[in-house]
Amino acid sequence: MGDIKEITANELNADAFIEEKAREISDLVGDGLAINALSGGVDSSAVTMLGHKALGDRLKTYFVDNGIMREGEPQRIASIFKDMGVHVEVLDARKNFFDALKGIADPEEKREAITQTFYKDVFGKLVKDSGAKHLLQGTILTDVDETIAGIKRQHNVFEQLGIDTQEAFGYQIIEPLVQLRKDGVRKLAETLGLPEEIYNRPPFPGPALSARVIGAVTEEKIDIVRTATSIVEEELASSGAFQCMAILHEDRVTGMRDGKRDFGTQIEIRCWDSIDAREAKPTELPHNTLCKLADRMVNTVPGVVSVTYNIACKPPSCMEAI
Repeated sequence: MGDIKEITANELNADAFIEEKAREISDLVGDGLAINALSGGVDSSAVTMLGHKALGDRLKTYFVDNGIMREGEPQRIASIFKDMGVHVEVLDARKNFFDALKGIADPEEKREAITQTFYKDVFGKLVKDSGAKHLLQGTILTDVDETIAGIKRQHNVFEQLGIDTQEAFGYQIIEPLVQLRKDGVRKLAETLGLPEEIYNRPPFPGPALSARVIGAVTEEKIDIVRTATSIVEEELASSGAFQCMAILHEDRVTGMRDGKRDFGTQIEIRCWDSIDAREAKPTELPHNTLCKLADRMVNTVPGVVSVTYNIACKPPSCMEAI
């Protein structure tokens, strides 16, 4: 990681960076094809626009519907990019991912299952079918930092761990954003013409909602945390927070409804103030906001009887629970 020279948001000349990286992408791909996965986050969105600037129609953009994204995400993101002149093909890979995650509770094993399914299974087939030899992806410097430090294995870090992606997956990975952190990527995305709802979008983990289910992942648990996520993001949209999320805990807790015992589930809410995700503090939300969130959770999300709010800073906490 010593050979990655960080470019801070203050140092970043976005127009010059775009021109430089577009040339680099074009030189690496040559006359061939490249593919990329668009998740709708600011990192992958910036890479998509940068790649299309460099390669035009020779970059094939896919949204992989892994079944663990936010509500309505594939259609919404494809529509936004269609309006920008970029065709996004939605690929239904829900069975692939749920089969790969079945019975896995350990966070690192989840990440590895998702990594292998995404890069080897789903994208390996796309690369083979399309004849592309390169994958563009939005790895940023914080992803590398946390992986190298052993804090958590980010699904999109390979070269810095000594993994040859050509040998492992059959294609090379291009990472044009790896010198930037989140605030720099936002500046770049705005310069690339992306709408504010994308360039100011809260971060979302690579393992998606599976990173917000503690314990083994099932479709039922993903449905619960997806509904809870929608509530949190809607209620806290005007908070000005860097990121907010709902986490489904594994243990069941005792509650009561209609005078009877209700052995239900617990949702933990996290909301963060941060600049680049290296350090963060819990947002000081008004008590009535927390009460409204809790009321909506227990009355709207099936089985939820307990709602908590995280008040530990990063570090030692992490922004995601697992």
